Amino acid sequence: MESITEGVETGNQIKTRVIGIDIRMEKTTYAIVDIRGEIVASDYFFTTDYPDINDFAQALSEKAMKLIEEYSGIESIRSVGVSVPSASSVSGCIENAANLPWKGVIPLAVMLRDRMGLAVAVANDAYITALGEKTYGSAHGMKDFVVVSISHGGLGSCFFSNGLPHLGFGGFAGELGHTCVEVDGRLCGCGHKGCLEAYCSDKGLQMTVEELMAENKEPTMLADLPELTITSIANCCDKGDKLAIEAFRRVGNILGLGLANYASVINPEAIILTGDMVSAGKWLLKPMRQSFDEHVFPNIRKMTRILVSILKEGERDVLGASALAWDVKEYSLFK
Repeated sequence: MESITEGVETGNQIKTRVIGIDIRMEKTTYAIVDIRGEIVASDYFFTTDYPDINDFAQALSEKAMKLIEEYSGIESIRSVGVSVPSASSVSGCIENAANLPWKGVIPLAVMLRDRMGLAVAVANDAYITALGEKTYGSAHGMKDFVVVSISHGGLGSCFFSNGLPHLGFGGFAGELGHTCVEVDGRLCGCGHKGCLEAYCSDKGLQMTVEELMAENKEPTMLADLPELTITSIANCCDKGDKLAIEAFRRVGNILGLGLANYASVINPEAIILTGDMVSAGKWLLKPMRQSFDEHVFPNIRKMTRILVSILKEGERDVLGASALAWDVKEYSLFK
């Protein structure tokens, strides 16, 4: 990867900014990021407002170009990086996303390049999260690490080996969320049963709570909640609600098992947890760590650190996408 701090020279103009885009189930965030990793300007819109991918690509392109006109000028923009679930950095396509409104294979990189006139790199959100952590966050300086993101409605991961990301033949390596932890278990959004994501995600937590309330007749504050969210369930834990505590214990136990299997195969220096689920704190992390220690290969039990990301949830993937943008071959209609 060329030095970000040197910029990219085209004629007499050094392009010192890129566009980072983070596409999630509910919200799409786009930002101008400079060579130091500072967010110059950002905005967002609701992904769900555009059920047609062509309308979405057009709206995203127009909104990003408007932001560029207001805060930067197209002459300073080098390229675009995009974080999106179920994307392949090899093909530049979203491929059969389980949790997005658009189905099939979508050539997003080409669609945005043709509309914006700039080079566009697209990658899986889990890889972008890991890239953001390595460039700006908890994995800075590490060569062998795993980043696990429990948000975006699911569970994704990416791992770096000897300083390089392992993306796999088709760009889909690290699909930890779609490894089986219970034979013939819950139906997952990918179409399979028993996936880790079906248990260790916001949706999985909600289902665990619902199962517990159906199994138990004892009073619980969970029954009075207007909406079951990670925060509201964790608040019930803080107040001593036994069913809420048990829900996180079950989720943490399964998550620890999944992470132990992962660590036993690749032997990372650290596993870095990101996403909304980690906001539950000790209610999730304590049973997860206990389960991890019980199931991981003994020789590496004390070697692997489990960390919580230090980056802000609203900024990490935009920064990671911007880091990806610097690595794509330059293309522009505005030279």
